[in-house]
Order: sequence, then C-alpha cells, then structure tokens
Amino acid sequence: MLTPLDTNMVNSVAELIKLSVAPVFLIAAVAGLLNVFTGRLTRIIDKVDKLEEEQEAGTSPFSEARLRKRHTFLTMRMKNTNLAIFFCAITGLLVALVIVTMFLSSVFSFHSSNVISILFILAMLCLIFSLLVFLREIYYTTYFIRSKKNLYNKS
Repeated sequence: MLTPLDTNMVNSVAELIKLSVAPVFLIAAVAGLLNVFTGRLTRIIDKVDKLEEEQEAGTSPFSEARLRKRHTFLTMRMKNTNLAIFFCAITGLLVALVIVTMFLSSVFSFHSSNVISILFILAMLCLIFSLLVFLREIYYTTYFIRSKKNLYNKS
C-alpha cells in the first residue's frame, strides 16, 4: 500500500532542486570551457607530432635551432593548456560537491552553509585561475603569430 507523501518534504526537495539549478548551469559552462581547452590542446599536440615527423624525416624547411625553438614554444603552450584544463576540471568537481552537500545537508539535517560557501569560493578561484592561464596561452599564441609576421616582413 502506498503512503501519501509529506507535502513539507516534497516542498523542501523542490526547493533544493531550484537552488541546485544555478550550479548545474555552471557545470554546463565549465564543460563547454573544457571542450574549448581540449580542442586547443589537441591542435597543439597535432602540431608537435607534425613537427617531430618532419624533423625525423628531414623534410622540414627550417633549421634545427628553429625547430627546437618551435618545439619548446609548443611544449610551453601545452603545459599552459593542461593547467587550464586541470583547474577547470577542479572547478566542475567543486561545483558538483556544492550540489551534493546541499542535498546531503537537507537529508541529514546538518548546517552546511559554511562548507557550501567554501566549496563555491574555491570553485570560483579555480575557474579564475583556469581562465587566467588560458589567457596566458592565448597571449603566447598571438605573440608567436606577431613575431612570425615581423620575421617575414623583414625578409
């Protein structure tokens, strides 16, 4: 036999779901950022692979010193992008922990506002750091393109 649901319990769960919608959208935004970051990382890895293939085959039109410089530059970009991915993934994890903590505090009736606040602040700090590292990656890329244009304009 089914027992009727307590309307207070239904209302509190509905309220929790409403409160968790904003963090869920944040997780979706973080997933979009991770998609962008991994796309860039894939392109960088492809460039490194192509550079190494040309170097091994001896088909590169560039000098050994220039190839080493390019490889070092791509490795630096790869490290930045990996760092951005790491902190972005930590952001998603922390936001998910915020949602879980909200539900657990309701189910087990404990006061979690401090925990939720700390987790959310840490998530935002990780997101900020991830975006700053990504901006540095973009700066490196545009710097390289500008320096390449200057090199070709002098010729």
